[in-house]
This record gives sequence, C-alpha cells and structure tokens, in this order.
Amino acid sequence: MTDELCNRPFDQIAIGDSARLQRTLSRADIATFAVMSGDANPSHIDDEFARSTPFHHVVGHGMWLGALLSNLLGTELPGAGTVYLEQTLDFQTPVALGDTVTVSVTAREKFAEGHRVRFDCLAVNQHGQTVASGHALVQAPTEAVCRPRARLPQLHLFDPGQRLMALVDKAHEGCKGLKPMRVAVVHPVNVVSIQGAIDAARAGLIEPVWIGPQERIRAAAQEAGIDLSPWELISTEHSHAAAAQAVELARAGKVGALMKGALHTDELMHAAFDPQGGLRTGRRASHVFVIDAPAAERLLFITDAAINIAPDLDTKRDIAQNAIDLAQALGVATPRMAILAAVETVNANMPATLHAAALCKMADRGQITGAILDGPLAFDNALSLAAARTKGIHSPVAGLADILLTPDLESGNMLAKQLEYLGGAVIAGLVVGTRVPIILTSRADGVQARLASCALAVLQRQARLRATGQIDGAPPVPASTGAPVPAAA
Repeated sequence: MTDELCNRPFDQIAIGDSARLQRTLSRADIATFAVMSGDANPSHIDDEFARSTPFHHVVGHGMWLGALLSNLLGTELPGAGTVYLEQTLDFQTPVALGDTVTVSVTAREKFAEGHRVRFDCLAVNQHGQTVASGHALVQAPTEAVCRPRARLPQLHLFDPGQRLMALVDKAHEGCKGLKPMRVAVVHPVNVVSIQGAIDAARAGLIEPVWIGPQERIRAAAQEAGIDLSPWELISTEHSHAAAAQAVELARAGKVGALMKGALHTDELMHAAFDPQGGLRTGRRASHVFVIDAPAAERLLFITDAAINIAPDLDTKRDIAQNAIDLAQALGVATPRMAILAAVETVNANMPATLHAAALCKMADRGQITGAILDGPLAFDNALSLAAARTKGIHSPVAGLADILLTPDLESGNMLAKQLEYLGGAVIAGLVVGTRVPIILTSRADGVQARLASCALAVLQRQARLRATGQIDGAPPVPASTGAPVPAAA
C-alpha cells in the first residue's frame, strides 16, 4: 500500500479500465457493520441461526460489499474527488465468515455531461463463484491530484461485561436442582441496589432478604417499579442495625451471603469483623475484584483492593490463597498469579519485592496451593508477553497472569478503578475468607456489576458443594492446604 492516493480524472479514464481489491470477511467486519447499522438480524450475526437460513448474511454482508466497492471507487478508480451517484447490486451467493472476496470495478460507459462514469461491479469468492454483480454510477474528478493517504484510527470492538455475564449464565446453569441462595441485602434504600439483587433473583441465583429501614426500602422499590412482596423484609432503624442483623442471620446459617446496599463499606465490615459476633475465620479475609477489561484476553482477578490496607507477609499469604480459591471456583483450574511490584528484581529497599519473593518460596513449600506464582513482576510484564520478552523475563506467569496481587490496598484500588474508568472495564467484587462471602460493590457501581458479583458468590457456593460431594458436576475443587493464620480481618 502506497503512502499517497492518486486519482484518475475523467479525461484519463478509458472504457475497460479496471481496479480490484481482495478482503476476507472476519467476525470483526460482521460486528462493525452490525453496530454501524443497528442491524441485529440473527441471520447476519448468529452463526448457528445463519447456518439454518438458505441465504444467510446476504443483506448484512451486502453493506460490507458495498463498502468495499465504495473504497475501490473512492481511492483507486477514479479515486480522490469521486462522488457516488447510484449503485445497483444483485446478490447471488452468500458470503460466509472466512470467505475471501475479490471486488472489481470496470469502466463501462462515459457521459460527458457531468463527467459521469458507469462501472460494472463484480464480487467473486475464493471458489470463483459470483457473490454479487451490478453497476455503479459516479461523478469522476476533472483534475489529477495526489494526496497523502489518511491514517485511519484503529477500531476495537468489545461487549462490556460479556465475560462476566458468561459467569452469570454459568451460575444460573449450576443452580438447576438447587434452591436459590438466600442473600441478606443490607440497607438497599436506592434503586440500583434493589435492582441488582432483583436481577439476580430473576436469574434464579439468589433469594433476597431485604434488611434496613422499611419505609425507605419500599420507597426505592416503588421508584423502580418493583414488587417486594415475594421476599422477606426485615425492618431495622438504620444502616448500622441492618449490618448487625445481616451478620446475625449469617452466623445462624439463615443466609448464605451478604450483599452490600447503599451504605458505607466500613459500616458493613465493622459488623462482619466484630471480634465476638462477626464472620471471621482462621484465615484473613480479603477482597477480590474480578475484572472484565476490553484489552485483556481473560478475566483478571485483582486483590486486595478493599479490606487490608498495608498487608504484611502472613496476610498476603491468605490474600493469595483466597484469590486462588475463588479463581478455581470460577473455573480457572490452575490460575497464574503475578505478585506485583514496581520492578521485576528483588530490592532490599522495596518491601513489595521481598514479599513477592517470599510468597513464591511459600508456594514452593506448599504454604500456598493451587496456582503458579511468580514475582516480583511489574504490571506491564505481568500482562504483556512482549514486554516480558523485551526485558528478558522467562516465566510461566509473565504475560499470562490471571491474578494480580498488589502491594497494598491503595495500589490495588487505584488499579481496579483505572481499568474501570479509563479502560472501559466492568468489575465485580467479593469479600472472601469469611464464614459467608460478602458481595461488595461500590455505591457507584451499576446493576450489571451487582448481578455479576452475585454470580461470584453463587459459583463459590457451588464449588463448595461439589467439593463436599453434595452436588454432582465438575470435579471437586481441591481444598487449600496452607496453614490458617489467625488474625483480625
């Protein structure tokens, strides 16, 4: 491809002159034109449906063929300055994903009035079959010009939260034959916190138990147009009382998870971590973000970004094991964990690098199980194979990390929020290491994040039931063998 586009003015075009280009139809092409046109016809974008349709893709891919012809006429023959006036195409053979199509235009007639040219248009697939044929009428330029070829922007298509929604589907499938998990929804006094729980209930994942000021909860439900009568509502005076009541239900085995509503995280965590009546276990509790980032090739787990402010080595051991157990519950059999720092080498003046090296040795000795660990690793070479190779890092984790263990809460929280607000990621979150999981989302999170967070808790429950033989299905998730470290969460 040249760096310049030079046209062919009307006087220089002879009957029979032609130009051609070749393209292979990709999924990205199909998605691009579906988004541009708003055409959600399953014949064009659903492969399974399309195979049952005799002339699948004809209409949708007609737009693609028309664009190729426009490209050819506007950049090659006649080129810059061409004005498209008319086009007629007859579609004869379907274009399927992966087909290579050669499009050509041939000058057929010239009209001095208006310096118009009529072209024969032809599209042929890799088998020599005519895909489409017809004519195009254009107004050709009258002056020869050359212009630098414009640098087109890169186009990246993504469906926000698609991989998280796949977890919702997986959780729904696993719920067949099981009663929905009872979840205490704490202080749901706004629409978004009610709607997220309702969506999870309608998906068959949970049975919500609403806890908080009754009048405020009902007012929010009325605003959302939701009838709460099918579910239990426990009225409390305020958010602190709601958190205490939810923890009491969890300790009594009456709910299988807690879900944060419209209250501060520290209010809920204060009740959950109460030394006498809370939900602590022998392992340190921690938070895991599960992040669906458009530029990532897989779901990412970031920990800890909400509970442990400046974790020491023993705490990081529990943080690591909690994240590994959750990743396995979600279907990542042997997750790769990158222990993050600012550099890739151990530096005595940088505690994060010392912790990383020690955690890797702890994994070698069986104190952390179920994953492949490496660190210290900087963020770039944890996720980019190219960056790791450039820096000469040879590691089974570098460039392939599933779990990112951050040095402290601040770095973890900022990393997750940057991915969300600058990277277009959709995030879900769960507190693990407690008697029951705590579905912990930001008050700014939308319904999708809350629904996905419910799915995390449900999938963790299903994994526990499989491990204890209470339900059939996928192989049991191995239990963690690292020695628990008693500590206040």
